[in-house]
Amino acid sequence: MATRNPPPQEYESDDESYEVLDLTEYARRHHWWNRVFGHSSGPMVEKYSVATQIVMGGVTGWCAGFLFQKVGKLAATAVGGGFLLLQIASHSGYVQIDWKRVEKDVNKAKRQIKKRANKAAPEINNIIEEATEFIKQNIVISSGFVGGFLLGLAS
Repeated sequence: MATRNPPPQEYESDDESYEVLDLTEYARRHHWWNRVFGHSSGPMVEKYSVATQIVMGGVTGWCAGFLFQKVGKLAATAVGGGFLLLQIASHSGYVQIDWKRVEKDVNKAKRQIKKRANKAAPEINNIIEEATEFIKQNIVISSGFVGGFLLGLAS
């Protein structure tokens, strides 16, 4: 938030000047912030013990890994089965595939993906920076999540 300051009387200008408001200082001075968000509204490190963080991260990581494994197997089976059925249909003469057109369409899709990837690079970098900052602030629960995720993939 910024509040508008009246322009100084020394000079005449159409420029508007704004005061920068530091939200961290604002939150420290206003006690309603603590009532709304709790006394410890910072990272997980301030809220729970290390053991609790590791268990929470491990359990959520295991669940995510287990679901990722099951959904991945299902998707691989569906895609592989579809290709298998398409090959059988093609070999039996039910389907005629124009391979020149497929190659042309694939090359066109590659060009479009490259153009979109170049445009999305700054947004992706911003997301990566935010994720890195979150992991740094919550390293214990993040490491528990990674361990649980790997165990979930293995089970």
